[in-house]
Amino acid sequence: MHAGHRGVALLKALVSRLRTAFPECVIELRADSALARPEVYEGSEKLAIPYTISLPKNERLIELAQPWMREAEAIHAETGEKVQVFGEFLYAADSWSHQRRVIVKAEVMSQGENPRFVVTSRTDLEPEAHYRFYCQRGDPENRIKELKLDLKADRLSCHRFWANQFRLLLHAAAYVLMQAMRAALSGTELAHAQVSTLRLRLLKVGARVRESVRRVLVQLPSAYPWFQLWLRLARAGPG
Repeated sequence: MHAGHRGVALLKALVSRLRTAFPECVIELRADSALARPEVYEGSEKLAIPYTISLPKNERLIELAQPWMREAEAIHAETGEKVQVFGEFLYAADSWSHQRRVIVKAEVMSQGENPRFVVTSRTDLEPEAHYRFYCQRGDPENRIKELKLDLKADRLSCHRFWANQFRLLLHAAAYVLMQAMRAALSGTELAHAQVSTLRLRLLKVGARVRESVRRVLVQLPSAYPWFQLWLRLARAGPG
């Protein structure tokens, strides 16, 4: 089964809920080649959602990209450095109802050629700027990776659905906490740190806990290098 199976159904449900909750927001689809399917393009157009989606390479696309590939090859032969040249053309696969705008990144480096393609409904950006816009989707994927790998959100091994749903909710709450930590550390070396770094430096800290009638004391080691950042978080409080 294709990875984008039922992608349109999911897209319709998400768009409906988002437009109900946030009627003024602008919704745009930016996706990898798992959603490179004609029904996704057509569904997005019917929903009036701009889209930018990676296209898998094929012989026809590579042939259409040759003018920019030859330019990149010539520059690489002269400089010996990695070269990227951007262009665009109209393209329609046999399964498409009409032509669509395709952006090409013609890349040549010492390891060889590396052409890449994205299909889009937008016309407001130049090819290079639009491809850079597409590449920005990598950062949200890093956030998803943090949730799955660093906070173990994919460990849903309970036998009942609602038990797994509750576990996933706890993982999501942990991620919200990590986001709050990042916000509290604005302007510091950890302002853009990944969850794994925040856990390692600020949570996995050896300390001595002492309790008295009136207070609980947490004594950190004197050699702890991120004490000031930890103190800043402690003072930030739950707000």
